[in-house]
Amino acid sequence: MVIKDGLVVTAQDSTKADVRIEGEKIAAVGQSISPQSGEPVIDARGKYVLPGGIDVHTHMELPFGGTVSADDFHSGTVAAAAGGTTTIIDFAIQGKGQSLRDTLDAWKKKAGGKAVIDYGFHVAIGEMTESIMNEMKSVVEGGCPSFKLFLAYKGLFQVDDGTLYKAFLRAKEIGALICIHAENGDIVDVLTKKLLAEGKTEPKYHAASRPPAVEAEATGRAIAIAAFAGAPVYIVHLTAKEALAKVREARARGEAAYAETCPQYLLLSSERYDEPNFGGAKYVMSPPLRPKEHNEALWQGLQKGDLQAVSTDHCPFNFKGQKDLGKASFNLIPNGLPGVETRLHLLYTEGVTKGRFSVNKFVDLVSTTPAKLFGLFPEKGTVQKESDADIVIFDPNKTFILSAKTHHQKVDYNPYEGFVSKGTVDTVISRGEVVFSDGSFLGKAGRGRFLKRKPFSAKNI
Repeated sequence: MVIKDGLVVTAQDSTKADVRIEGEKIAAVGQSISPQSGEPVIDARGKYVLPGGIDVHTHMELPFGGTVSADDFHSGTVAAAAGGTTTIIDFAIQGKGQSLRDTLDAWKKKAGGKAVIDYGFHVAIGEMTESIMNEMKSVVEGGCPSFKLFLAYKGLFQVDDGTLYKAFLRAKEIGALICIHAENGDIVDVLTKKLLAEGKTEPKYHAASRPPAVEAEATGRAIAIAAFAGAPVYIVHLTAKEALAKVREARARGEAAYAETCPQYLLLSSERYDEPNFGGAKYVMSPPLRPKEHNEALWQGLQKGDLQAVSTDHCPFNFKGQKDLGKASFNLIPNGLPGVETRLHLLYTEGVTKGRFSVNKFVDLVSTTPAKLFGLFPEKGTVQKESDADIVIFDPNKTFILSAKTHHQKVDYNPYEGFVSKGTVDTVISRGEVVFSDGSFLGKAGRGRFLKRKPFSAKNI
């Protein structure tokens, strides 16, 4: 097919051009490309032609707190496609006593036959032993060059500093990137027990149990240990200005410290925890929402390059039947909220139309740099010859209202209910196939492919 007369936007520039797609690849980007006989033409006049979004932090079918996140790999990837995301990287969570290979096989089985867009995995290591550390190399060679370690969740996933240091050393040897959930789990454990003992059980106390200082301490510690090992580090879902300062300082020293934030931490604040009738439970996630001054600090972090990506941490639980499992106590509320479908609309409206950054920077944050960090560039993350034909045609002139009534996410609320997006996803193409157009999903279950990603290299960033 040929996409005609759109404004092709990459992280570097914007050019009015046509795009020719042959099979699953972009065959040409240029002026006056004529379709051959019978080939479909998409008229993109007045619209942006963007690389497909890459969300490097999702949790489909995640077991948590006695339940499972509401989106499986079918509904979750349909929602992603509807929101302009053509690639996700989910987390394969290691079970107790499980090898990394068995962990990956289990999560590939979940996704296979369901995913409608391409996908990869980080491996979240819950039990770090010598045999697991030895196994990390084969996982990287199998196309999963990123691992997640937790400084939170005491007694479940939390690793000590010695284990973290050894993991960084190993990652440096094998070309892997360690992703860190940065909260001081020991302090969170003490604060949680103290609050519960005082009878403070409402959703707002979830935030009180995980204040910005515990995120800042863990962020600084992870960065320091990574630097000591001479290894790169990626901080997931950064929320607090104090934690951001740790990343900024490390990068100023020339260290390979990277971080993401998420739309909820840019747009929502801790006031949401005061919603009546247990409504604050909708926003219980870890780390929690912060006071409003943190929102602006994060926007500045994106503008200045201190934060490299915007992902979603998409982990939806229904308000009725899942979030309410924690009515008796905030520590029993399943953690997470939906977002895989709304990321591009939110970031374009609040970032580009409000003048915080250019449309090129927008593309960089939602697609290009995520592709570079996680071994997918240039096959993904840009619109150029020989890249995968993952393309979003985005209409900046149409408004779109976000709502649980119309979203594809399999969850009974939308944290951005009523938000008016100034611009909308018009058409989504995944590897040359139109999977979403004019509000309708057109793809099929199982067409998404597992992506074997390249090892990490700071030279590519």
